[in-house]
Amino acid sequence: MSIDPTRATAAQMADALASGETTSVALTRAALERIAATDGDAEGGIHAFLHVDAEGALAQAEASDARRAAGAPLSPLDGVPVAVKDVLATTGLPTTCGSKMLEGWVPPYDATVVARLKAAGLPILGKTNMDEFAMGSSTEHSAYGPTRNPWDTTRIPGGSGGGSAAAVAAFQAPLALGTDTGGSIRQPGAVTGTVGVKPTYGAVSRYGLVAMANSLDQVGPVTRTVMDSALLQELIGGHDPLDSTSVVEPLPSLVEAAQQGATGDLTGLKVGVITELGGDGYQAGVRARFTEALDKLVAAGAEVVEVSCPSFVHALAAYYLVMPCEASSNLARFDAMRYGIRVMPESNDSPSAEAVMRATRDAGFGDEVKRRIILGTYALSSGYYDAYYGTAQKVRTLIQRDFDAAFESVDVLVSPTAPTTAFKLGEKLDDPLAMYLNDLATIPANLAGVPGMSLPAGLAEEDGLPVGFQILAPQLADDRLYRVGAALEAALEKEWGGPLLDQAPEVATLTSTEGALR
Repeated sequence: MSIDPTRATAAQMADALASGETTSVALTRAALERIAATDGDAEGGIHAFLHVDAEGALAQAEASDARRAAGAPLSPLDGVPVAVKDVLATTGLPTTCGSKMLEGWVPPYDATVVARLKAAGLPILGKTNMDEFAMGSSTEHSAYGPTRNPWDTTRIPGGSGGGSAAAVAAFQAPLALGTDTGGSIRQPGAVTGTVGVKPTYGAVSRYGLVAMANSLDQVGPVTRTVMDSALLQELIGGHDPLDSTSVVEPLPSLVEAAQQGATGDLTGLKVGVITELGGDGYQAGVRARFTEALDKLVAAGAEVVEVSCPSFVHALAAYYLVMPCEASSNLARFDAMRYGIRVMPESNDSPSAEAVMRATRDAGFGDEVKRRIILGTYALSSGYYDAYYGTAQKVRTLIQRDFDAAFESVDVLVSPTAPTTAFKLGEKLDDPLAMYLNDLATIPANLAGVPGMSLPAGLAEEDGLPVGFQILAPQLADDRLYRVGAALEAALEKEWGGPLLDQAPEVATLTSTEGALR
């Protein structure tokens, strides 16, 4: 029985390539045709990609097929196509971070994770859309227009990595890379019905990632299944001497953990439900699916208890001080002298460097980026550093201690991934505080550096849209995410009769594909 070249999982594609049932060229061409048919900027188009490299991807696919024919594949995923978030440096392909500031910039080097994709033989389809410099929860802050949710194109796909999640959910790519600073992999995963994983901080190299907040950013996989995420994280993970924050200790086998979990046996596992990440403010359908997922864990043999992490109530406030401070420092490099575009001020024949910098930043940065730069610069200014940034770092320490205390009594912690399902495009665009609340449940993991996974828990009754279930584990215990996630996925899919994405409405085929293969 032949596989569907766009709807098959990455693991199924890898098996079909190994058996000679299909070719990388066939898989890559099918993905490119799907992108061309569904990803235009026109109304109804997903707009998951900012740049599609059809020629390069097909050339990489041809090389993969030649290796397979010679019996020398580079990895189990050799020949399986992948998409890359536009915040990761890629030789020969534009890296814009969704900003006009870097429009047209082509890096002279690859991010370590991109280099590892290439070394493993995965054809890179292109670069996915994102909130500008990863600042946003809806991918509406991209300077190149919003991405749309494949489940309902009038709604957001989450952010900042909505492009990667939408590409996977729309069957444009079986695999994608995202980055997670406060939930930018997991929250898009929740609202698009995909699996998103934030590894332990430092377990995957950040070299070549255009930093927003160095102490929070983490690269991770976006996929359709838990096993696919395990395969991808094992491929891109591991120590990198180019990244000073890269951990030396190897992780336990993630693929083996997913295989173990898929048997459905969680006997002896203790699961903690975080009291502070539930209750008021959560959509009824989100709470219902979360409760049902807990019942599935109990049926698999796990013990479920309630755990209090009192400092988590301050996580959102602490994050929105730490992150803007680091972002303000990082984005100072875009000064019209060293990086990015240069805009000359009007009616000034001999402008000063300061005038050029002001004109460039005014034209190059969007409103959300400016908002966070101003907030961070203020918090770091003389007289306010200790009151704001210093205090936020103290709260961060308390959150880390809450995690440590919780993991002394339970193996993993769980919560809904996001308080609601996907909201309408434009609904919260003018209300930054309402937008920030979408990260309520995901932020603590970034502040503490612990790994987290979001996987589909079902559809909310109110709107028929996906709900995410979040699993958190201790640092370097990423394998626990995959064991629990695979067990829950197997139980839910048995009930659903297959993957949740099989229930998604078919994405409209555009009448014009002009601009889709950018």
